[in-house]
Amino acid sequence: MEVEIFSLCDAATHAAGKLNILGAFDIVAARKFPLVYPHCGIALRLRFDRTEEGDHKIRINFIDADGNAVMPPLEASVRVRFAPSAQSVCANIVLGINGLKLDKPGQYAVDLAVDDQHRKSLPLNVMHAADQSRHDPPQSGGEPAGN
Repeated sequence: MEVEIFSLCDAATHAAGKLNILGAFDIVAARKFPLVYPHCGIALRLRFDRTEEGDHKIRINFIDADGNAVMPPLEASVRVRFAPSAQSVCANIVLGINGLKLDKPGQYAVDLAVDDQHRKSLPLNVMHAADQSRHDPPQSGGEPAGN
């Protein structure tokens, strides 16, 4: 199994085998804390080879710099099936997150496990809006409305 895409984003959809991602980010700036990010999501595209046909369990943990959970884990499952001529197949998974609360600035991580094995981590840098101007590129990330 290969992780082709794993992204924190403003929104994502999947239809007809296509994964659509809007606003991928790894920096969030806010004027005040705690920050409540109204809506974001995880876009995930996994490629399986023929030996991995069957059911697979997906688990995503969002943690702070101290390793504490920011929210309950996101869980999903995928059933991988192959057409007779296919050598590999992709599974697109979109998970929505509403009301993500980030208590303070700092480094956060989004960890992906497939079948209880860690596969990948995404960093998220959360900062005060005044500090954002010191980071390249300044247009990265964004502040949710109302903060």
